Amino acid sequence: MILGEEDKMNQASDKKVFEVPLYAYQRSPDQDTAAPVRRKVVVIGAGPIGLGAAIDLAQQGIEVVVLDDNDKVSFGSRAICFAKRPLEILDRLGCGHEMVDKGVEWEIGKVFFDDRQVYDFNLLPEKGHEFPAFINLQQYYFEEYMVNRVRALQAEGAPIEIRGRNKVSAIGTHPNHVTLEIDTPEGPYNLEADWLIACDGAGSPTRAMLGLDFVGRVFEDNFLIADVIMEADFPTERWFWFDPPFNRGQSALLHKQPDGVWRIDLQLGWDIDKEREKRPENVIPRLKEMLGEDVQFDLEWVSIYTFQCRRMEQFRHNRVIFAGDAAHQVSPFGARGANSGLQDTDNLIWKLKLVMEGNAPESLLDSYDYERVHGADENILNSSRSTDFITPKSEMSRVLRDAVLDLSEHHAFARPLVNSGRLSVPCTYDGSSLNTPDALTAGPARSRPGSPCADAPLGGGYLLPKLGDRFTLLTIGAEAPERLEIDGVAIDRLALDPTPEITDRYLGDAAGAVYLIRPDQHVAARWPAYDEPAVKAALKRAIGKE
Repeated sequence: MILGEEDKMNQASDKKVFEVPLYAYQRSPDQDTAAPVRRKVVVIGAGPIGLGAAIDLAQQGIEVVVLDDNDKVSFGSRAICFAKRPLEILDRLGCGHEMVDKGVEWEIGKVFFDDRQVYDFNLLPEKGHEFPAFINLQQYYFEEYMVNRVRALQAEGAPIEIRGRNKVSAIGTHPNHVTLEIDTPEGPYNLEADWLIACDGAGSPTRAMLGLDFVGRVFEDNFLIADVIMEADFPTERWFWFDPPFNRGQSALLHKQPDGVWRIDLQLGWDIDKEREKRPENVIPRLKEMLGEDVQFDLEWVSIYTFQCRRMEQFRHNRVIFAGDAAHQVSPFGARGANSGLQDTDNLIWKLKLVMEGNAPESLLDSYDYERVHGADENILNSSRSTDFITPKSEMSRVLRDAVLDLSEHHAFARPLVNSGRLSVPCTYDGSSLNTPDALTAGPARSRPGSPCADAPLGGGYLLPKLGDRFTLLTIGAEAPERLEIDGVAIDRLALDPTPEITDRYLGDAAGAVYLIRPDQHVAARWPAYDEPAVKAALKRAIGKE
């Protein structure tokens, strides 16, 4: 989405982390050298996606410098909905449980048409998962936790650095490195990087400096986004209205966040004066009409956004790699922005590590482009469908939509057709060159090659933390060596008992199973029994050597 100019409203929050410099400018020794210093990886952007990439690199011992023209976390709640799979990724980055502890968990969604509820849905996955279906949490807390994680890694001696108020003003691309010109409060300096990861948001200056752009759709509609602080007895659920009495002919959304903050989205239409609509004297009457005249609230943050469903044609441009909103944009209904961005970096970093260590060809990074473009296209398709249902483009489309909503109140067959935002789910990389053809034909389809691993109870803990961020040979009712090393890449075995959850999620009707799991916890290959030549061939394929 495109965010408008933020208007700072009533200072009502108990904690305004976005007012405090968390990575204040400090002069770097790199600014005092005669020739530019060469760094292993430079990340542009200290938002959630840039910090996620940097933390992942640092945890694996790869030197990384994060550059940002700001020195504090984002102002306003911005992204607030975080799905189960990104929380699992954040757990490996050291922030997952902190997010859940602070966030508001939810799984119930309710859909209203006019003044009546037409149906509800439950997003809670099957039992036996460590993380909830969704949490709501303001983006400034998310970023604060990630900055704190960076500080903890620095204290442990990890090679990671954030440089605030370091604005990249020019980029030069070369066959084996990237050059950067950087402006600071004390003047400019130059830097070189073996690899550059651009995570600098929807307006990506990096993309503009390289003369690159998006392809896709801009939808003719604007939405008011307001974070309000109030004491309310609304349940912890996602409420979505079509054509409500307080916003006739449009839509609305209500979400709860921590600290008594509530997110409200109101559809405004296309031909509006954005600056006028953001003024408190125009926002407050709209909110009172929705919430009631007697409800007391304070405005924390207000903005206007326009739906965009677009992406770059390619995410990798030699030594410059794009991730998150810098690479793709979707409408916010469905919570696909930050969630998909974290899956970008989760897909990228293990591949970049293998390439940098000489254990995989540089062409392995082309699979990042294929897999995450596939993920972006899936998100764009679902987001576009949601947007078309929420904002019909013709009178006949509106009549059809309203009929679906009427039917859904009493008829279950109509409910899957209601689309108030298909909520984020992880992408399965069907068709990826890294997948080995499925040899476990009796296994569950949900765990086929390319799919993300499902969590499951394991003793006193859970499966996914035991998989970690390395190649793993997962065995169920099958024998295999405890450790293999192939072309410098190690594979550790994890042997599981066929519990009901493991059987349902990984074994199916097979008598035994052996899975090769990638470092990003996607399935690379699976077989009914251990076959060493097949495992070696699958690993070579998964690291781009075949």
